[in-house]
Amino acid sequence: MSLPPLKLRNKLIPIPIFQGGMGVGISWERLAGTVAREGAVGIISAVGTGYRYPELVKRDKFGRPIGSIYTHSKEALTRMIGEAKKLSEGKGAIGVNILCAITDYGRVAVDAVEAGADIIVSGAGLPLRLPEYVGDADVALIPIVSSARALNLICRTWEKKYKRLPDAVVLEGPKSGGHQGFKYEECFMPEHQLENLFPSVLEETRRWGNIPVIVAGGVWSYRDIVYYIEQGAGGVQMATRFIATHECDAPLVYKETVLNAKEEDIILFKSPVGYPLRVIRTPFVERLLAGYNGWNGCISHCITPCNKGEEARKVGFCIADRLGSAWLGNYEEGIFISGANGHLLKKQGIISVKELIGILTGKMPDPTLEEEYVLK
Repeated sequence: MSLPPLKLRNKLIPIPIFQGGMGVGISWERLAGTVAREGAVGIISAVGTGYRYPELVKRDKFGRPIGSIYTHSKEALTRMIGEAKKLSEGKGAIGVNILCAITDYGRVAVDAVEAGADIIVSGAGLPLRLPEYVGDADVALIPIVSSARALNLICRTWEKKYKRLPDAVVLEGPKSGGHQGFKYEECFMPEHQLENLFPSVLEETRRWGNIPVIVAGGVWSYRDIVYYIEQGAGGVQMATRFIATHECDAPLVYKETVLNAKEEDIILFKSPVGYPLRVIRTPFVERLLAGYNGWNGCISHCITPCNKGEEARKVGFCIADRLGSAWLGNYEEGIFISGANGHLLKKQGIISVKELIGILTGKMPDPTLEEEYVLK
């Protein structure tokens, strides 16, 4: 089947694929703009934007942005959105992923709106006040949830306080890269897998007027996309597959780390955010697992659950520091993120976004799968 377009607020998205937000520095202006140019949704991660343009921010002697105002830099985000829109040539849509857990969440949401974002995707907590920060701006608001119960709470709160409902919702299962919306043990339970969560969330959206459901967290192939759209989804969100593209903003060492990962190298462990974090076993992760504490103090004040470094000290690392190290290409000291299926990418290698979109829309065979059909 040809993938149907997605109506999202006042935009018609030709290809109902969201490239997931990946920070620090994995999905910024180059990746998001190129994805949008192909007719899909390119998402810029608003986390740690101060690393992108160091000349715009105050930094310590190690190059780390100082404080949340520079870690999540308005000037950097504004430049990224502008550059992504130029790259997109007016096609698709440009969104921003803003974690509820980041310090200055409301300010960053306002920054994204003022910079001209078409969409705000928000998770890592419930974005109950997001409409307050956006006001009357013509921006699609898309919360990320892991259950029908969470969606119900968001809809009830938004309708009562702001006379507004989500323009779509991302349902994220526990196979995604990065932070999970589940406890560690829940990530492996059948009832919390994406395919089993989907029916109840779809039913909940229909109670509120058929809000489009964008499924994420383990969606890998054209076959997966077709399956969920036939079941009633409006589209899908995919992140890890976009790492192995030429246009991905990540440094080459990051792409090679994902490409070289074996299935057993992709693990879940504890994060300062308070959620399980899916990463690749690398030298720093191995040291952490052996009991090493690599915390060097809080300089960025990046996320509120960390309590100015208290939780980072307990788990042995600062998430901003280690994701920043990965963005800077430091294999020994960085933390590198992948979804559970990332080990399949070695069969594909690094390709262009255009080629990947061709694969995901069924126009080209999928080298990561042995039996993948192609649209006739």
